[in-house]
Amino acid sequence: MAKRTDIKKILIIGSGPIVIGQAAEFDYAGTQACLALKEEGYEVVLCNSNPATIMTDTIIADKVYMEPLTLEYIAKIIRYERPDAIIPGIGGQTGLNLAMQLEKKGILRECRVRLLGTSSESIERAEDRELFKELCQSIGEPVIPSEISYSLEEAKEAAKRIGYPVVLRPAFTLGGTGGGFAYNEDELVEIGLNAFALSPVHQVLVEKSVKGYKEIEFEVMRDSGDHAITICGMENIDPVGVHTGDSMVVAPIMTLSDHDMKMLNDSAIKIIRALKVEGGCNVQFALDPNSSKYYLIEVNPRVSRSSALASKASGYPIARVTAKIAVGMALEDIKIANTNAAFEPKLDYVITKLPRFPFDKFTSAINILGTQMMATGEVMGIGSNLEESLLKGIRSLEVGANHIYHHKFDDMTTEELLDYISVFRSDNIFAIAEIIYRGVTVEQIHEITAIDVYFLNAIKRIVDMEEYLKLHVKEPEALLDAKKMGFSDKYVSRLWKCSETDVSDFRREHGMFPAFRMVDTCHTGAYIPYFYSSYTGGNVSRLTSKKKIVVLGAGPIRIGQGVEFDYSTVHAVMTIKKAGYEAIIINNNPETVSTDYTTADKLYFEPLTPEDVMNIIDFEKPDGVIASLGGQTAINLAQPLHDRGVKIIGTGCEAIDRAENRDAFEKLLKELDIPQPKGKAVTRIEDGVAAAREIGYPVLVRPSFVLGGRAMQIVANETQLRHYLKSAVEIDEDKPVLVDKYIQGREVEIDAICDGRDVFVPGIMELVERTGVHSGDSISVYPSFSISDKVKGIILQYAKKLGLGIGIVGLFNVQFIVDPEDNVSVIEVNPRSSRTVPFLSKATGYSLADIATDVILGLSLKEQGFFDIYPAEKERWYVKAPVFSFNKIRGLDAYLTPEMKSTGEAIGYDRTMTRALYKALQASGMKLQNYGTVLATIADRDKEEALPLIRRFYQLGFNIEATVGTAVFLRRHGIRTRVRAKVDDGSDEILNSIRQGYVTYVINTMDVRCEDVHSGSSQIRRCAVENGVTMLTALDTVRVLLDVLEEITLGISTIDA
Repeated sequence: MAKRTDIKKILIIGSGPIVIGQAAEFDYAGTQACLALKEEGYEVVLCNSNPATIMTDTIIADKVYMEPLTLEYIAKIIRYERPDAIIPGIGGQTGLNLAMQLEKKGILRECRVRLLGTSSESIERAEDRELFKELCQSIGEPVIPSEISYSLEEAKEAAKRIGYPVVLRPAFTLGGTGGGFAYNEDELVEIGLNAFALSPVHQVLVEKSVKGYKEIEFEVMRDSGDHAITICGMENIDPVGVHTGDSMVVAPIMTLSDHDMKMLNDSAIKIIRALKVEGGCNVQFALDPNSSKYYLIEVNPRVSRSSALASKASGYPIARVTAKIAVGMALEDIKIANTNAAFEPKLDYVITKLPRFPFDKFTSAINILGTQMMATGEVMGIGSNLEESLLKGIRSLEVGANHIYHHKFDDMTTEELLDYISVFRSDNIFAIAEIIYRGVTVEQIHEITAIDVYFLNAIKRIVDMEEYLKLHVKEPEALLDAKKMGFSDKYVSRLWKCSETDVSDFRREHGMFPAFRMVDTCHTGAYIPYFYSSYTGGNVSRLTSKKKIVVLGAGPIRIGQGVEFDYSTVHAVMTIKKAGYEAIIINNNPETVSTDYTTADKLYFEPLTPEDVMNIIDFEKPDGVIASLGGQTAINLAQPLHDRGVKIIGTGCEAIDRAENRDAFEKLLKELDIPQPKGKAVTRIEDGVAAAREIGYPVLVRPSFVLGGRAMQIVANETQLRHYLKSAVEIDEDKPVLVDKYIQGREVEIDAICDGRDVFVPGIMELVERTGVHSGDSISVYPSFSISDKVKGIILQYAKKLGLGIGIVGLFNVQFIVDPEDNVSVIEVNPRSSRTVPFLSKATGYSLADIATDVILGLSLKEQGFFDIYPAEKERWYVKAPVFSFNKIRGLDAYLTPEMKSTGEAIGYDRTMTRALYKALQASGMKLQNYGTVLATIADRDKEEALPLIRRFYQLGFNIEATVGTAVFLRRHGIRTRVRAKVDDGSDEILNSIRQGYVTYVINTMDVRCEDVHSGSSQIRRCAVENGVTMLTALDTVRVLLDVLEEITLGISTIDA
């Protein structure tokens, strides 16, 4: 097939804000696709509402619309832009669903827009369960037997026909809520009652359970000439029963016989041909471990989450090839390295993908895994063998473990551990290693977990090597054997009872350095600058005579450190290349643009630990290392690297310490005469109580060593403070707790650049929610909407003093509180790139990461043309709204606090602030309805403030329901209110109201004092989340929502009014 010449302009729909299950993989895919189409000479129009990603930068597509991803907006863009075609399979499920809606509603037909790539019929056949089942049966491919039932009796009959065990899946509940496994009729009745109650259409799918089968995936590719190839086979270490996004995954496939391997591979190719998929496609199988019986689980007729992993695992750019196939090119016509896209990659190394879970941050959430994905991100370890890739993956996770050992399991008995691993949990691998260490056999563990003995034996070999090392202290052969298995110097030092430096020095004395091997799967002799370290094999990374700069990446995506940091590192790499240096990136996240080997001059796919980074630095000998763009991960490496003699360029270690060390920072603020909330670091409970008495309640308490506001609380009195200090934190000499005056005021935030002489502040952002909600969970507005010019002046003056006083070279972020008297205090300074950099860059038009990188490379702000501290503010309004994934994580409370909970963000912009807010809230997925019922349960201290807000809902025509106390108060003030009995009193009236579907908004505020005892209010929030009802816990958010609703609602009045 030849490339299409009848098409000039192509629309690509992105995947929108990051939520659990649809993360940065799609930005990586979308970025690749846009660049690939531009490379072929097409004009590319992109629509995506996620400001955090490089994909929505104006350098990636020809035109970028950051409008909400709804049918209404996409249709407007199509009518305005008149593209010739649209490619549906790039923007994840969101992009695919929108393309299908456009097709069904006749908009594509009306505007003469063609769907490129896989046809809508094929997409529908793959996505619709019944159609997919019919197709599979017609080509003789087995699917899991299932039947739809509408009553408990029907479900029982279906289960008898299918045979136990079965899994129940209620229809139209979010993320598999209410489903479960039943091994007999009694269990079916127990789960079924709940499942039918929760399904709004009273429909439950009864499906044969294949729990315990092996889960195998194939990533396949087909062009329109019916040429189909296999790119990568991947095997889940966890058996079926855990969502593949939460599973540990290895490639190549390791435990299948040649017969089974060929059987499944042939089936994948057969299905992609039958579906007529054009481009990349992911096929998932369940295989009986004791026979060759298998079932097709599902087919994704698009670039999927696994495609990013398969791309990085194989070095084959799946999204790039998919985009080119969509415009009619054949695999043979598409160039990759020094060959074409028709080759099947062959891996001569092992990769292990490990999911990154948020349970270290959300300690109240339940870490049991199931069919609902919970991981926020992932890492990949590459090694010459399974053990090496597994241990490198664990080191990359940043969960406080540098090995397969975790201290959490030290004190559990073997019985408790065996019970612990009897269900799938996020940290089972550490528990399994501990059990093996205690002498339980691999066969016994296999019986309990259904994990293949092959993988358990790899863990056993690691545990055996630990014992061997203990017996052979300071023996070079023993150390080399351990290094070949992927052991870190740090863990060896624990076994040898010495320091990490001792092990590192011993290793160097004996000439033990890793080789840097190439990720090359086409084996045509091409030099691909994509490397991993290994203690086996030869070195192939070539040194050049160019000056080099290393950029440290941000590691896995987690709450508090998202794709925004990858955005900054990618910009840095581009600027470094432009300045004539060789740009080298070190990172371990397979989902991102920074780990595409075409981004930097060289990619090292490695854990971000001092040892792993030092190995690369010793080999490359760069002229400088940038640590201020990869979030906290990179900043944490600055000191250990500096101590090892590495030249950190940009903000140095002394400056980082001045900003991050509490005492040093306080001292600096005193010198600079900048106010901050009164506070004290305490190491004993009584000192904490005394400090709070002196400062005055309410106080904000938190441990001094946290990221993303973990374990922060606002406390109102001594009883509460004592409770917090006793139960929420460990307080002692080396773990101080900070007690600060809690000032209720407006929160204002800036990102700024300092070059050592001048400071540039491109914009001032004001947060909608007052202090007490984490800034990452607040709605952020640029330009600011309520602070005076005087306050702006003070903020800019403080910004300059802070940049120069701390010694920043590059980016920094400052958060301020403005009290009702316009007094400005500084809350904190982050001496690095922050979460808001991409949003502010896009809103102001100044590319902050590029300007900062030039500053780091020695170009002053004045030399770059920035003479003023603050440029003119934009005429338009820009709003960043947080996006949450509460429905994915069981046990996580949706109440907004100083601890960050959002997984992503969306943008809205328009001529008026209300319109920009409307778009941002729409883009964030909030359901904006201007009718229905508002359910209010308001804390006493908030009732006066809430009254005019609830009156505004009432005047818009909303019905009001409330708990007794709130209802009495509202009625007294003339608002008709239905009373609902409290959940705490044993009533489920409120929960039923929410479940029945007529409640539009739930407004729930809590008194600080009630934080722990208010189980009823947390049940209300949980129920609202599970039923997709908008939950509001801050009155400031309610206020802007009302502004929006009043703006979009047409009023009614009598003729003579």
